[in-house]
Amino acid sequence: MRRNDVRVLGAVGLAVAMLATAGCQDSGTAGGGDTTAAACGGKIAIFGAFTGADAGQVLSSLNGAKLAVKKFNTANPDCKVTMQEFDTQGAPDQATPIANQIAQDQSFVAVVGGHFSGESKATMPIYEAAGMVMVSPEATAAELTTGGNKAFHRVVGNDNSQGGAAVEYLKNVAKSKNVFLVDDGSTYGAGIIATVKQGLGSLAAGADKVQKDQTNFDATISKIKGAKADTIAYGGYTNEAAPLLKQARASGVKAKFIGFDGLYDPNFPKGAGEAAEGASVLCPCGPVAKAGGTFGKDYEAEYREPAGAYGAEGFDATTVLLDGFKAGKKTRADLLAWVDAYDKQGVSKNIKFDQNGDVDKSKVVVWSYKITGGKITPEQEIKLHS
Repeated sequence: MRRNDVRVLGAVGLAVAMLATAGCQDSGTAGGGDTTAAACGGKIAIFGAFTGADAGQVLSSLNGAKLAVKKFNTANPDCKVTMQEFDTQGAPDQATPIANQIAQDQSFVAVVGGHFSGESKATMPIYEAAGMVMVSPEATAAELTTGGNKAFHRVVGNDNSQGGAAVEYLKNVAKSKNVFLVDDGSTYGAGIIATVKQGLGSLAAGADKVQKDQTNFDATISKIKGAKADTIAYGGYTNEAAPLLKQARASGVKAKFIGFDGLYDPNFPKGAGEAAEGASVLCPCGPVAKAGGTFGKDYEAEYREPAGAYGAEGFDATTVLLDGFKAGKKTRADLLAWVDAYDKQGVSKNIKFDQNGDVDKSKVVVWSYKITGGKITPEQEIKLHS
């Protein structure tokens, strides 16, 4: 079930935000550029699935963003930035009214998000019309950057790169000969499976779709058996993938199971139980051990657990905007131009955007992870072909 709830800061947080946007004295230093601006700081929004069945993939990114703001405000006491959280549960129909609310509130000057592709696609026109820059930590659907939208940017590789890496993995690592493709019909799930299907060619043994909140997968499992598949490639999220895999194993299906970044979620192995053991998850995000600087140590000190999927990317997406504030950028137009021209090393990669809003393709990485002992553990980096 989905709730139309929105998590926002309390009265104290809003008061701080109003003071911040009223202006504060510049600290005299600049991140990413020099400035003599008299006013510094501002207010940003972050939106995504912070609760609900698929929140596990997003919370590390949210925490990374919160860590970036905390570190920035500590280092720049005269340039305070407030970040307000909006919970969409990843649903486009919940994200849309939230986007309207944010866009109409002139105190917000930029957005971190969306986290899922569907909510990003639904809200992009709203932020575009409002002249608000979006910096997404993990929305990967390729179509998000092909329609001419100027607001949307992402610090992660898109599904063309992830899909290409998946084909490499299926052919050369999994050694798959008959791959059955399943997606959940979402912008993200259908998009990445379409890319994988095209790359597999004759190795694609069949395909099926599941529905949001589906609980019985007998029909799909019957098709998998009929195709004599040695591998299942799944595009979608935990809520449907976990019970599908659990039921498939219970019915005797022994095919390898390969998911994508929508399943880089601790709730996936938890929900599938023993059935998840040995399953693979591909993600255009590197292990936390590969993150630059002190990010991994700082994150664990703050949250008492290691960063998960897109933690470093959440930190980077937010830092792009924070650097803009420190450089004296304080309007929606200023921040949009700042992000367009950004070129700086982050903790996940060097962050620089092309004219479509995609991060520099030469910096994109894709890793495979293995479910081992109920945990998602790094397996190997998958080399991308240009």
